[in-house]
Amino acid sequence: MAAAETAVCETDGCSNPARLQCPKCLQLGIPGSFFCTQDCFKGSWGSHKKLHKVANIKSPESGAPPTQSAQNYNPWPGYRFTGKIRPFPLSAKREVPDHIPRPDYADHAEGVPSSELALKGSTQIRVLSDEEIEGMRVACRLGREVLDAAAAAITVGVTTDEIDRVVHEASVDRECYPSPLNYYTFPKSCCTSVNEVICHGIPDLRPLQDGDIVNVDVTVCHRGFHGDLNETIFVGKVDDDSKKLVRVTHECLTKAIDAVKPGVRYREVGNIIQKHAQANGFSVVKTYCGHGINQLFHTAPSVPHYAKNKAIGVMKPGHTFTIEPMISAGTWRDDTWPDNWTAVTVDGKRSAQFEQTLLVTDTGCDILTRRRDRDGQPYFMDG
Repeated sequence: MAAAETAVCETDGCSNPARLQCPKCLQLGIPGSFFCTQDCFKGSWGSHKKLHKVANIKSPESGAPPTQSAQNYNPWPGYRFTGKIRPFPLSAKREVPDHIPRPDYADHAEGVPSSELALKGSTQIRVLSDEEIEGMRVACRLGREVLDAAAAAITVGVTTDEIDRVVHEASVDRECYPSPLNYYTFPKSCCTSVNEVICHGIPDLRPLQDGDIVNVDVTVCHRGFHGDLNETIFVGKVDDDSKKLVRVTHECLTKAIDAVKPGVRYREVGNIIQKHAQANGFSVVKTYCGHGINQLFHTAPSVPHYAKNKAIGVMKPGHTFTIEPMISAGTWRDDTWPDNWTAVTVDGKRSAQFEQTLLVTDTGCDILTRRRDRDGQPYFMDG
């Protein structure tokens, strides 16, 4: 279900405030159709779905509004899609209250992070002070809470825009700015990457379908520090090949994290990840990499996930950075949609990703964005 203005639940006998709207009604241009919870929506489905049939048979001459389906939406008629995923319309940009501290790009017309650009090309990796490390711990803990809220909202029929609403509101509730929002004009508060989308998928009005896999990438900025993490989550009943892809992707991340300690070269991360991915018949995306993170969203070091890379730097206590392997079922090569963000596999096969923000310690590392329940295991292992 998609985000909407507050209304009253349309379930008989329920008068609770409602903010969730039927995704099919949005596609068909049916006004209203608000529900307070998914349980109310499911309980009313038998009678509610009759509205969809009526809307489909009405013509413009009958006085009904045009009902062009979002499924037919195509802003780039000349673009050849590599897989089955298509763009859907976007909701309006969400606003962050003025009292919440924001990064320098938040209000820039072109979303330019001037503080990052000032260090562009530098390979110097900052060692954080104890006070800065505490700032990172808090931001990463809050980022994990936001991702947990998003994961709880994922089910068949929920739109990625609804996931974005949950992320946005959970961030604001925690006095955080959702870091992706307006970063180089990115229009939403998180990235939602479905099936063949590798990364940077823009949340829209497409309902998640049974069998999808969706990666939710959350970053929050709290009092000047960024915490970054993502997980790939199953939607409904997922096929065995996709389950293996997601499992192996998480194993790639886990094996890489196990190697993090002082004295290890950052280039070694890619050797570990590619060895495990290839042993299982998968490929490693090369275009995108992990990165340093602190008061800057992206900074040194660069952390490639493929073997024989030329990453610069050696891990030292006080370094904070992400590892976020993107593993594909087919080729590692990618293409980008004309929105200049959505990265997809060129063969249309599925891709998965996991990410954690790490702190190098004297003896190894702390996973700052680690899930704090279920012994830190990812959501795909819950069921």
